Amino acid sequence: MKVLVMLPSRRLVGFVHTLAAATFAVAAHAAPLEAAGTIALPSVEGRLDHLAIDLAGRTLYVAARSAGSVEAVDLAQGKYLGRTARSDEPQGLAFEPTRRWLLIASGGGTLQALRDGRAQHSVEGLPDADNLRINSGESELLAGYASSLAVLDLNTLTVLRHTALPGHPEAFESEGRRTFVNVPEVGAVVVVDRATGKEQARWSLRPLAGNYAMALDALHHRLFVATRQPAVLVAMDTRTGAQLQRLALCSDADDLFFDAQRSRVYAVCGAGAVDVVDASPGGPLQLLQRALTSPGARTGLFVPQTRQLYVAAPRRKSSAAILIFRVE
Repeated sequence: MKVLVMLPSRRLVGFVHTLAAATFAVAAHAAPLEAAGTIALPSVEGRLDHLAIDLAGRTLYVAARSAGSVEAVDLAQGKYLGRTARSDEPQGLAFEPTRRWLLIASGGGTLQALRDGRAQHSVEGLPDADNLRINSGESELLAGYASSLAVLDLNTLTVLRHTALPGHPEAFESEGRRTFVNVPEVGAVVVVDRATGKEQARWSLRPLAGNYAMALDALHHRLFVATRQPAVLVAMDTRTGAQLQRLALCSDADDLFFDAQRSRVYAVCGAGAVDVVDASPGGPLQLLQRALTSPGARTGLFVPQTRQLYVAAPRRKSSAAILIFRVE
């Protein structure tokens, strides 16, 4: 026997609205990224580049490339601390916690280590110095510059070896003895032996182009590369260079992060969004969310320890800012 229950029209409308609101609330709560705050950088103009974090000091640093400065933000208090260093076109940043060094790579060709704002070491002759990566296990610092990759002694910033590349290195990641380098000028990932400094392989991405951002899933031997022409996320096998999967992505990606705990990829795009991609091993790449940021916000930093993604938004109609997203 079927039982049909009739509700008065107003009650029915109210029930539907309540159900819709509950569904929306569940969906919103389940969003992989949730906006958690904004810290304005009121005096900062022009392009912003890479970020670094001092976890112990709860301080975030952002390279204000156009302003020729490195700016600091107090994450504990949620406030802008002001300029912490001057530099000629600062681009790449890294923070070394043992020595408490802030490492700054500048387009003017200088790489320097600062502690509490005071110079500790510096090296010249690295034109267009850009991305930095610390290999703390071997006390090495990797720096991309001009058309080369440099490996430096982290204790003294002495250059140990160089690797000539077919173009300017953008993002790079290391797995064991190998470093994978994005070289968009040739539309390829160049594989470098870190011990010898020699090129081992060159994995073409053609006809895709504009491969600037990269992230690594070392456990499952997957390399994620974001291209701009067209805007695509490519998953590659680090053992063979084979392309495993592709997925359409937000445009103008400049930073890419892999969240190993959640098997997600976060793509920070200058079009004004962060794409959250499900990259579960064995499954297809799937877009979970497109979180809106701000036009020109191309760089960021994902910090697993704080479960937060920080995005640097340059000044447009409102002041420059650090946008904070909480990982759910």
